[in-house]
Amino acid sequence: MRNKTSGIIFRLLLALVLLTWLTNCAINPVTGKRELMLLSETDEINLGKESDQGVVQTYGVYPDQELNAYISAIGQSMARISHRPNLPYEFKVMDSPVINAFAVPGGYVYITRGILAYIENEAELAGVMGHEIGHITARHSAEQYTRAQLAQLGLGIGSALSKEIAQYAGVAAQGIGLLFLKFSRDNERQSDDLGVQYSTKVGYDAREMANLFKTLDRIQSQSGGSGLPDWLSTHPNPADRVGTVQKNAEKLQKTQGLTNLKIKRDEFLNRISGIVYGEDPRQGYVQNNVFYHPALKFSFPVPAGWQLSNSPAQVQMATADQKAAILFSLAAEQDPQSAASQFVTRYQAQVQSQNSIKVNNLNAVKLIALLAGETQPLQVVSYFIAKDGQVYVFHGFAAQTDFSQYQSALQVPMQGFAQLSDPQKINVKPNHLKIVRVTSTTTLQQALKKNGVADKDLNEHALINGLELAGSVPANTLIKVIEWGK
Repeated sequence: MRNKTSGIIFRLLLALVLLTWLTNCAINPVTGKRELMLLSETDEINLGKESDQGVVQTYGVYPDQELNAYISAIGQSMARISHRPNLPYEFKVMDSPVINAFAVPGGYVYITRGILAYIENEAELAGVMGHEIGHITARHSAEQYTRAQLAQLGLGIGSALSKEIAQYAGVAAQGIGLLFLKFSRDNERQSDDLGVQYSTKVGYDAREMANLFKTLDRIQSQSGGSGLPDWLSTHPNPADRVGTVQKNAEKLQKTQGLTNLKIKRDEFLNRISGIVYGEDPRQGYVQNNVFYHPALKFSFPVPAGWQLSNSPAQVQMATADQKAAILFSLAAEQDPQSAASQFVTRYQAQVQSQNSIKVNNLNAVKLIALLAGETQPLQVVSYFIAKDGQVYVFHGFAAQTDFSQYQSALQVPMQGFAQLSDPQKINVKPNHLKIVRVTSTTTLQQALKKNGVADKDLNEHALINGLELAGSVPANTLIKVIEWGK
């Protein structure tokens, strides 16, 4: 009986796959081949618009209009000559220290200020942006979306607690997951090739693109803690990537008889002069297991040993095994009681207790409730705290079976939330990149030391300059120096 039933199910699934293939095939604009695609071009554009709202809300756009306009102009020049020039492309610099660049379906390309710090010239920048445009034109992002949807339809088995909690995150999460989906090595190779094509076509020396990949290989993985994945976690490294990019660029230049292609090193470096480097403490920082937010003037303790991820929209804390987590954000409501009622109504929470309390002289509501999960019930302890006309919200989650074990730790930041008045904690400054000119031929190490770089910081400076410390730096060359904040 079991074998007969399995055979029927298999035939039904095969018929469903064939029907899906026949009704959802599309021509890939780059390869010209038919492929399974659940998204039409209109769907891609709509998904991109929705995703962009979540991306911007969650991670924030770097507040430098001139830099964003500069990046956009370079991106638009390649978008116009790409395989899909009619998409409504948008290019944005994300206010994140993580070293990465992203694309979502429909024409949205993001490049972090983190990766800009490691790029050496405009040709490198064009190469990486052309690479991301390639993910869009070859429909790699749409393909990822299709695979994710089919996987959700076909599996339906247990998920991690973090996925259970995600539905209660309270931010515009549509499409955010696309940033965390990993491309295949074949996708990467094709996007590398398209990056070479597009950047060459608008006049850049695409060989420079390989230098960025060398730097990324040296960095390996350097997450800035803002919740975004880094380059290597989403862009797997194809074999002999550097050599292939250089070979393809040289072949294209030779075939088309191209010479004197643009590199524009000084112009690029002058454009990123003063950019924030690393974490921006003005948006919140952790010191001695306490989270401080200078702009909003509050602080709270972080449970010992917990991981913390900070973004403009939300602070997330979790145990290393992800069995318990805390989400901290601002509520839309202006009083704690309304915010608590809205949460209960929105998520159909089963209230176990609810009390008006004081948290360090601030009015608050404490709520303990049970929430539905896809695979297991979640228990949550929430604090809704009024401060300066706004309501700050903590939600501490664990599986119902584990809640008593974690309840005390979950309430550590909630009970410790307080006004911040210490000028030393408030008046912090971020690190910036300073661009300086070397006056005489020397080594990078000597040039850095001459500009006051401490020995402990030399290797980090070698990475951001894309050179070895013993590498020669000709006279009149611009280099990057980190101007440390206080």
